[in-house]
Amino acid sequence: MKPNKMNASQRAVKEAVIFLFILVVVCVCVGWKMGAGNMLNTIMATAHDLLLNTCFWLMGVTVLTGALSKLFAEFGVVSLLEKVLRPLMKPLYNLPGGAALGAVMTFLSDNPAIIALSKDRRFSSYFKKYQLISLTNFGTAFGMGFVVIITMIGYGHVDGALIGLFGAFCGSIISTRIMQRSVLKAYPSLDEPVCSASPKQVQIEEAEAESNESIFMRFLNAILDGGKNGVELGLQIIPGVLIITTAVILVTFGANPETGLYDGGISQGVPLLPWLAQKIHWVFEWLFGFKNMELIAFPMTALGSVGAALGMAKTFVIKGILDGNAVAVCTAIGMCWSGYFSTHTAMLDSLGYRKCISKALGAHTIAGLCAGIIAHFVYLGYSLIF
Repeated sequence: MKPNKMNASQRAVKEAVIFLFILVVVCVCVGWKMGAGNMLNTIMATAHDLLLNTCFWLMGVTVLTGALSKLFAEFGVVSLLEKVLRPLMKPLYNLPGGAALGAVMTFLSDNPAIIALSKDRRFSSYFKKYQLISLTNFGTAFGMGFVVIITMIGYGHVDGALIGLFGAFCGSIISTRIMQRSVLKAYPSLDEPVCSASPKQVQIEEAEAESNESIFMRFLNAILDGGKNGVELGLQIIPGVLIITTAVILVTFGANPETGLYDGGISQGVPLLPWLAQKIHWVFEWLFGFKNMELIAFPMTALGSVGAALGMAKTFVIKGILDGNAVAVCTAIGMCWSGYFSTHTAMLDSLGYRKCISKALGAHTIAGLCAGIIAHFVYLGYSLIF
């Protein structure tokens, strides 16, 4: 026992030393470039801005979608979708037909909307455990899709935006399938139904519990219970959004674009990721057709927040570097990733499957890249024909 204790103690010391070394190196390098005071002010200001303008917005989304999903489950919409869409969803995604409702809700709102839906017992009764876990990847691939598509069309590239939508659709299939396969391989025990009762039994139980309630009371209880679940989910995603998104922004953006100086404002940092991309620019030129490496900032930012990435698109338009191909690729990657790096952790944590986080992130990283590549080559073919 003593050797094991010594090994565990030595490993703990090594981990602490390595962690402190990496932390100090990163802070010194970023602080040297930005200034220590500016770095700390930027971190706090960015986190505060994300809390007010992103997290609370997401909480509003989860409350509304939670209420809506509860209504859909309460009045049989989920059951109807399951019957109608099963022939399509099963071969493409290996998911029940009702999962299509999650894609619609995340497309119109944001990633966490599908978790609010999966919390509903009637909805989840159609799934096996590994399928329910894969909803994080499936729903995220459509997150904020409506906003992304409309924004890109607004820049005058309808064809590029629609091709990007097709690329994101392909990415959603890739991500969901890889996630399911990796989870089943690592945890075979998850190949069992979420609920011990069948979907029909769950519906009967719920109906019996509500048999004495009027339609109005069922409606009222559904929106209030669903909204309450949305509030809880909104609180659960705050840590992941604040911590991970702030870190991504800190190594993606540069100084204040108006003055070219660091002043401790929000969304400033050291553009390490774009710099690294520039070193292998030929890869991005071949895979995505990017002629200007500044475009790499869009997918890099979409890792943490596709909303923040869309804010950069206007700058690309002003510089004249956002052509049809760039719109297609950015739409595909932005929609498929849609800030998964900051929301996947919180989403899986809220489902109680934190152990699957690394598999979800790996699958979605591959899928987003594939979505961009598919969009690029489809756009090339489209350009040759038309």
